[in-house]
Amino acid sequence: MNLICAALLFLVALLFALAGVTRAGVWSIERRNPPAGEFADINGAHIHYVHIPAASHADLPPVVFIHGASANLKDQMVPLGPALEGRADMLFVDRPGFGWSERGNNETLAAQADTIAALMDRLGIDKAVIVAHSFGAAIATAFARGHPDKTLGLVFISPASHPWPGGATAWYYKLAATPVIGWLFSETLAYPAGMLRIGGATACVFSPNDVPHGYLENASIPLVLKPSAFRANARDVAQLYAYVRAASPGYREIKAPTVVISGDRDKVVYATIHSVGLGRDIPGALLVWVRDLGHKPDWIAPGLVVGAIEKVAGAPVDLQALAKTVEDRIAGDAYDDGRCPDIKVPDAELAPG
Repeated sequence: MNLICAALLFLVALLFALAGVTRAGVWSIERRNPPAGEFADINGAHIHYVHIPAASHADLPPVVFIHGASANLKDQMVPLGPALEGRADMLFVDRPGFGWSERGNNETLAAQADTIAALMDRLGIDKAVIVAHSFGAAIATAFARGHPDKTLGLVFISPASHPWPGGATAWYYKLAATPVIGWLFSETLAYPAGMLRIGGATACVFSPNDVPHGYLENASIPLVLKPSAFRANARDVAQLYAYVRAASPGYREIKAPTVVISGDRDKVVYATIHSVGLGRDIPGALLVWVRDLGHKPDWIAPGLVVGAIEKVAGAPVDLQALAKTVEDRIAGDAYDDGRCPDIKVPDAELAPG
């Protein structure tokens, strides 16, 4: 009995210690990664965004960026903002629950799309090209279907958009999305475990390409280890399969000009399911494959992303030529190949047509 009590006391003490480590770590993360923009109260949430107005000589329509899982608005703003500065009215948004945005009434992907649309209204942006990376692609499909009048075009970067075999996700997402247990996990273990894994996980996100110098710091990626953000991320990922399974048959309703950019060495999502699926299901969509490119075209090939924005805005851009330039530059990249294996599925497993 004494041993049992001692073990329980040790467990409680350990949890309190881990909670203290988490609180101190989060304080440090927030201090090093303060808000970069402004806030607006929309749909029950304090939403953080960066709005960069266009110059008088702008040649492109407004562009709205939707970041992926485990990220925040800087993940797109740092590589793409300078490339488009002056040319377009740009809106970068911390999705609800991520970065510095509160979650509010945004538990569904459609609600998150509605919040972005409401923010556009608040800022006087009537229509825009929507640029979405990875998980953000699912939000973008909800936006395009729910707000076609606001969607001038779509650029999908390494998208997650269709059902995949088994619908599995990482165990820690399932755990963190579980009521009570998820709260306890995110308040004690997620931060210390996440800090130990963040470097290796990031390497696999970029592999076979090299991680840009200072990426984690410049893109403020550790913000996802805040307990509230970790839980929001987990709940999003946990509902993705059900959303895309129900929504993907309706992608044929999307009429906006669309470009899909995908690397043939993506080690995060099944490109032969998601990218091929969008290219097949959205009428007129152009799928641009890039050899030896991983999951981060926005950082490794920002010029190609800009070209895609120009393309859906109506410019006569040769995206295949731009892709060839990228391929020549990254040919033979094999960073972290041994530790980060390719993910493959048979073509027969493509999402339902």
